[in-house]
Amino acid sequence: MADQENRNDRVHDINISQEMRTSFMDYAMSVIVSRALPDVRDGLKPVHRRILYAMNELGITADKAYKKSARIVGEVIGKYHPHGDSAVYETMVRMAQDFSYRNMLVDGHGNFGSVDGDAAAAMRYTEARMSKISMELVRDINKDTIDYQENYDGSEHEPKVLPARFPNLLVNGTSGIAVGMATNIPPHSLNEVIDGVLALSENPELTSVDLMEHIPGPDFPTGAEIVGISGIRRAYETGKGSILIRAKADIQEKNGKQRIIVTELPYQVNKARLIEKIAELVRDKKIDGITDLRDESDRTGMRIVIELRRDANANVLLNNLYKQTALQTSFGINMLALVDGRPQVLPLKEVLSHYLEHQKVVIKRRTAYELKKAEARAHILEGLRIALDHLDEVIELIRASQTTDIARNGLMERFELSHEQAQAILDMRLQRLTGLERDKIEGEYKDLMAKIEELRAILADEEKVLEIIREELSEIRDRFGDDRRTIITIGEDTFEDEDLIPRQNVVITLSHQGYIKRLPVSTYRSQKRGGRGVQGMGTYDEDFVRHLFITNSHDHLLFFTNKGKVYRIKGYEVPEQKRTSKGIPIINLLQIDPDEYISTVIPISSFEEEERSLFFMTKYGVAKRTELKAFKNIRRGGLFAIKLREGDELHGVRLTNGDQELITGTRQGMSIRFHEKDVRSMGRTAAGVKGIQLGKDDEVVGMDILYPDQDVLIVTESGFGKRTPIEEYREQSRGGKGIKTCNITDKNGSVVSLKVVAEDHDLMVITTNGVVIRMHVAEISQTGRNTQGVRLIRVADGEYVSTVARVNISEDEETQEIEEGEHTSDELEEAPEAEASEEESESENDE
Repeated sequence: MADQENRNDRVHDINISQEMRTSFMDYAMSVIVSRALPDVRDGLKPVHRRILYAMNELGITADKAYKKSARIVGEVIGKYHPHGDSAVYETMVRMAQDFSYRNMLVDGHGNFGSVDGDAAAAMRYTEARMSKISMELVRDINKDTIDYQENYDGSEHEPKVLPARFPNLLVNGTSGIAVGMATNIPPHSLNEVIDGVLALSENPELTSVDLMEHIPGPDFPTGAEIVGISGIRRAYETGKGSILIRAKADIQEKNGKQRIIVTELPYQVNKARLIEKIAELVRDKKIDGITDLRDESDRTGMRIVIELRRDANANVLLNNLYKQTALQTSFGINMLALVDGRPQVLPLKEVLSHYLEHQKVVIKRRTAYELKKAEARAHILEGLRIALDHLDEVIELIRASQTTDIARNGLMERFELSHEQAQAILDMRLQRLTGLERDKIEGEYKDLMAKIEELRAILADEEKVLEIIREELSEIRDRFGDDRRTIITIGEDTFEDEDLIPRQNVVITLSHQGYIKRLPVSTYRSQKRGGRGVQGMGTYDEDFVRHLFITNSHDHLLFFTNKGKVYRIKGYEVPEQKRTSKGIPIINLLQIDPDEYISTVIPISSFEEEERSLFFMTKYGVAKRTELKAFKNIRRGGLFAIKLREGDELHGVRLTNGDQELITGTRQGMSIRFHEKDVRSMGRTAAGVKGIQLGKDDEVVGMDILYPDQDVLIVTESGFGKRTPIEEYREQSRGGKGIKTCNITDKNGSVVSLKVVAEDHDLMVITTNGVVIRMHVAEISQTGRNTQGVRLIRVADGEYVSTVARVNISEDEETQEIEEGEHTSDELEEAPEAEASEEESESENDE
């Protein structure tokens, strides 16, 4: 009976649903706080923090010898982390992988895995120690800068957070899955993140978008490219977003065949699995045109070679690989971290603000600790100074005392000393009684008082605290920072916020085989007429520069093709690259057919202007005029801009204001001047009317708008050119044969370009070898129509002028010159003729 009553006392009725809810929430919070999520202050999960703290306590620092990984794992498990050894070791391995961490926190010795997915060797074989930069995470940890807590069994103490002298959460990123939530923070450039913290410390009113001037986006240890910036902005503003990462691939030609060379992969992509996937696609005939696939990676870097069939289009095949393999992946950003023990999704500014507040606390606590030690030492020195000032009396008192306690109490009573001061006097060695030692004590006391005053000033002024933070962060940046590895490009299929993109004048070049790039306009500077030029664009074999024009990064670019179609993108969507780089395939930006190429590019700032029209001229002399607003809505796949007759191609397009005269020139040196109203306005798909009657084997090479007080510039294929006043070209009706504009000889060759120019313009002349020369138009001689001109550029045997572009002079470039011979002969590559289109908007707006 008694047993039954005792049993009833131990049994309690509970609500099973309430108990499950309570127990699960306890478990969930334990996982969230103690395992899966990083602290916003040091960017570390508990296991990472415990590994670094254990290594620091064991003395396995960057300046000491490596120790067995098993010893480190055992220390962490035994004292701080009551979980499996594999979890601790795998975490430490990841901290030592240069393809996982942007700045490694563990310096590993041995096999710590590979980007192919190879596992690390067992912990008994590998060795490790703290890396140099991880020492900055624990710096000043022994100066009362952080709080401690008991370990799992109460036998040890471990830090709640590390001092973290650099913003590790963003620098190395993190990922983790908790209960009902997950975090995925990408790594960033140390230089950029510290610059962001410094900027925020100077101006706390900065927004996340403002901070993107310093932190443009993630910077992955494996490099590659981020396509688009809208996802980055969304993530930085809200804490959540998605970005597209694309492998870095280059198309090369060898022995008449093209091949794709992949040198950088998206973050966390397994190289071996990627190669297997490509092989499967080729085997299943889902991708056609690949003849060989090799992994040539070695210790110098990654290199995957994809050999193609002779008839395969490398650009199309590369785009298919992007779509069907991990050469292009998405990264979902979720900046979830613990703030005061509670999980929060944080925008970029909040992450940096919490880190900055943490550093203020660290600096203040460190300063208070150093002040306390300095004051304690000064207190002792004050006692020693008193003893030295009354040396005989002190010695007599000590000699008369029977015990140490009596002597100490006597000193305290006689000289009003504290217990510590009296003990210090008793502990003082006889050598401190010399005159030199007395001077040292006085000097030390004086220095200490100055230091105490300085430390108190720091604690009283938060701006001094911020100045210390800036100085120490700058020192870390200078020691450990390196260049950005991941390139950020404008995405062709993503909506971009134009507020993030600076408005600036840019040079855009497009080659015959369709490689396009963007450069700052200041890349090309003026030279004297007749110079040799500077290498402006590296080209592939049998390729050449076809178009070069000036525009604004926010203008619409209308691309007109030889087939009469028009495509539209923004100027900033063209990737910015180096002066000698080859650019990217235009097929990556526009959905053009393989046998289609760009004949003209027109920059448009607005489609709403009345009276604006586009004037078309074909190779066979057909002219057409269409209102600009007809091209306001252009699909990604393009629209037909003109209906072409069989065998004809669209040669050029100009933007007119409804009341302008045009001049057209032909290869055989003929020209015609007529008013644009001679050609009635037609619909977008109309075929047009005859603009000039061509002779046998002749074709149009130039069409431009006439302006008062300007000249007609003719350039021939052998590098000759001349200016002729427009008055020498009488107005005619469209459709005639025109009049002679240039005397064609074997010396100067056929006409390649006709432009209308003013003396305050510059001229860019590009040869078939990709050599560029920029000169002032005023330096070109003014002669009559029936002359052959003067030499503008020296061309080598077999080399011809391919492109001519008019450039408006910017004031800051007018005095700058490039010395001749800046390029070398091995930079020159072969290329044939072409027609150029240039930026017209500035002159036309002025008109």
